[in-house]
Amino acid sequence: MKDNINQKSAVSTALVMCCTLVSRILGFVRIAAIGAIFGAGGAADVINLVFNIPNNLRKLLAEGALSTAFIPELSREIAEDSSGRGSRQLAQSVLGLQALIILPILLVALTFPEQLLFFFEKFDNPQKKELSIVLFRWIMPYLLFVSISAIMMAVHNTHDKFFIPAATPIVFSICVIGSMLLWYRQWGPLSIGFGVLSGGLAQIFVQFPSYRGLGYSLLPSLKFKDPAFRRVMRKWAPMLLTSSLFAVNNQVAMLLASFLPDKSTSSLAYAIVFFQLPFGIFSASITTVLYPRMSRQAVSGDNTGLLESLSFGYRNLWALLVPSALVLIMLGEPIVSIAFQRRAFTFSDTVLTARVLAAYAVGMPFIGLFNITQRSLYAMGEVRKPLYCAMGTVALDIILSVFFVFFTEGSSVSLAWANSISFIFGSILQFHVMHRISGFSINKFTLKTFIKVLTAVCAGVLVILLFYRILGTGWWQTGSSWRGLGLLFLAGVCVSGTILALYAWMKVEALSIILRKRGI
Repeated sequence: MKDNINQKSAVSTALVMCCTLVSRILGFVRIAAIGAIFGAGGAADVINLVFNIPNNLRKLLAEGALSTAFIPELSREIAEDSSGRGSRQLAQSVLGLQALIILPILLVALTFPEQLLFFFEKFDNPQKKELSIVLFRWIMPYLLFVSISAIMMAVHNTHDKFFIPAATPIVFSICVIGSMLLWYRQWGPLSIGFGVLSGGLAQIFVQFPSYRGLGYSLLPSLKFKDPAFRRVMRKWAPMLLTSSLFAVNNQVAMLLASFLPDKSTSSLAYAIVFFQLPFGIFSASITTVLYPRMSRQAVSGDNTGLLESLSFGYRNLWALLVPSALVLIMLGEPIVSIAFQRRAFTFSDTVLTARVLAAYAVGMPFIGLFNITQRSLYAMGEVRKPLYCAMGTVALDIILSVFFVFFTEGSSVSLAWANSISFIFGSILQFHVMHRISGFSINKFTLKTFIKVLTAVCAGVLVILLFYRILGTGWWQTGSSWRGLGLLFLAGVCVSGTILALYAWMKVEALSIILRKRGI
């Protein structure tokens, strides 16, 4: 029985990873198209900053805090009420809550965009300011669509239906890319606004047949006296504060970047796209599958199983994210150049983006550990202690960012370093909290995995250095080319082949997910 559940979890994780891979590649193409058409400054700065606003709000009102509080209670309702009435009512009540919160926000945003943008940007250029107001009005309604979509995704995941919610971001990227390529000549940056709106609606349409097939409705309900809904609210309040801290932190980074020279904002946004490609595939996929499972284990009182799920997350996130960070740090310039360097995107833009990316990548494994530990605490019903950990992490990030920008010759690279340093601190702090609450510790199996991974990564470093010594370091500086793409592919094959071969020889558990052979 356990083997069947483990195998199903492994297949689900691999499936989500595949969908996420396609989604991240399309997101990559979307940002590359923005870079090629609009460059790294001017309109691109506005596009990246304005889209970041509803993107951060959705983390508070949709797939972040609210769905995180929603999934454990939905799991409880499904387990306790086989008729499904309780789970369906809970979903409608959460949709009703979203409507009450988001619709007034949209009304204010559409009516007073300039006043709201005062808190998010400090552009000196009047053309940038004017474009930000227009684009803000176009993009903000996306918040409503993505919030509805996030609840639908949470319902699917709780019912162990992972394919459709994992595929919906693919539809979104296709809509944005298509809109931009078809209409950027006529509409300019507004073509992206139309693509974002149509992509948000498409995410709902794609999920609706399956969502309806599970017995759920999109009609919102204002029945807020249900005990399950009240439990969601009790969890959501501290989770909202936690998510808001990180949203504010991200927005502060963008605000501070707007004080820096031109292209600083875009270099952060572009670097995050490269960062999110491996991070989204590995960290988000593992967390997406493990969180509902840990929630069910918590509901059934299976503390041992929950801690084993968390240990699995630690081992495999580390095994997948550390090599990913290595590749982004050591192959950052060729990756950015081959992907982005054409037309308005210059070599200097490549160098700046790669430096920001390397600084972000240092913290990548620790952000993964931070997120999975936070989810395990939420699954156990602990919501205040993750809040305190988040407060410490964000406070350190903001202090370091302000110091770097205003008291040193800081740049967007400094902002990325502040982020990585703060998450290294935060992941250690949150591990200590989890240990105090549950007795969770790094067991021998997990520690051995950590050591094996670091050994394989050291071999990967030597392979990349040898590759550079043989072929030099100038083959990507002229920008995107078939030769550069071929050499980058060869470098990737060499380093990944070396690491995977050592993983197989040392029997590293993460290889089972990649090959879909063994379960969680």
